[in-house]
Amino acid sequence: MQHLQRWLTAIILVPLVLWILLNGTTLLVAALVSAVAIFAIREYLRIICGNDDGPVSQTIKIISYTISMVLIMGACLGSWEVMILILALNFMTLNFFVLFRFTSVPHIFDLIARQVLGVMYIPLSLSLLVFIHAADGGTFWIIWLLIVAFANDTGAFYTGTFFGRHKLAPQISPKKTIEGSAGGLAASTAAGFVFCLIFFSDLSLALLAIPCAVVMAIAGQIGDLFESAMKRVTQVKDSGKILPGHGGMLDRIDGLLLAIPVLYAFLVFVR
Repeated sequence: MQHLQRWLTAIILVPLVLWILLNGTTLLVAALVSAVAIFAIREYLRIICGNDDGPVSQTIKIISYTISMVLIMGACLGSWEVMILILALNFMTLNFFVLFRFTSVPHIFDLIARQVLGVMYIPLSLSLLVFIHAADGGTFWIIWLLIVAFANDTGAFYTGTFFGRHKLAPQISPKKTIEGSAGGLAASTAAGFVFCLIFFSDLSLALLAIPCAVVMAIAGQIGDLFESAMKRVTQVKDSGKILPGHGGMLDRIDGLLLAIPVLYAFLVFVR
C-alpha cells in the first residue's frame, strides 16, 4: 500500500511541479520553493524541538518561517548581498532573543544552534533553485536535477530490495545497503547523461555532466543518511505525513538539499 501511495503521490505532484517550472515566472517558482521550505523547516523544528509548544519554541518557529520566506524572496531578487543581509538579521534577532530568555531557558544556545543549522540546511539550499531557474537553461537544469535525484532514490530502492546484502550504515538506517547505494549511483549516472543529452543536445556537455551527476548522487545519499540520523537521535519515524507514501516534505527533499549546491557549483564554476 505504501509503495502504491508513493507512486500515486508522484503522479499527482510531478505534473504540477513541471507546469510551474516550464510556464511559471521566477516569482511563482520562488513561491513554490518558499512553500516547500516552510513545510520542511516546520518538520525539522518539530524533530529537533520534539513536541515542545512552549513560547520559546513557538518564537523560534516564527523567526524560522519568516527568515525562510524572506531568504527565498531575496534570491528572487537575484542578490547575494540581500541574502547575506537576511542571514545576518536572523543572527541579530537570535542575539536579542538570547538576551531576553537567557535566565529562563538554560538550553537557549542549544535551540539557537539548531535554528541556525536549520536555516542553512533548508531554505538557504532551496534558495539556490531560484538562482538556477533564472540562469540560461535553468528550467531544464532543475528538471535534470529532479530526474537525477529520482533515479538515485529509485535505483537505490529497487537494487537494495532485490540485491541488498551488506548494510551501508546499520546504526543510522538499517534498511540501506551498499548494493542499493551502488545501484542509486549507477542509475543517477545513466539518467544524468541521457537526459542532459536530450535536454541540451550537446555530447560534450552530457559527458561533463556525468561527474556532476555522480557527486550529486553521493551528496543526495549523504543528505538522506543525515536526516535519518537526525530522526534516529530524536526517535522520530517520519518527519511528517503531508506526502502519502513518502512521509513528510523533509523526507522527500532530504537528498535534494545537498544535491542542489552541487548542481549550482557545477553551473557556476564548471559549465
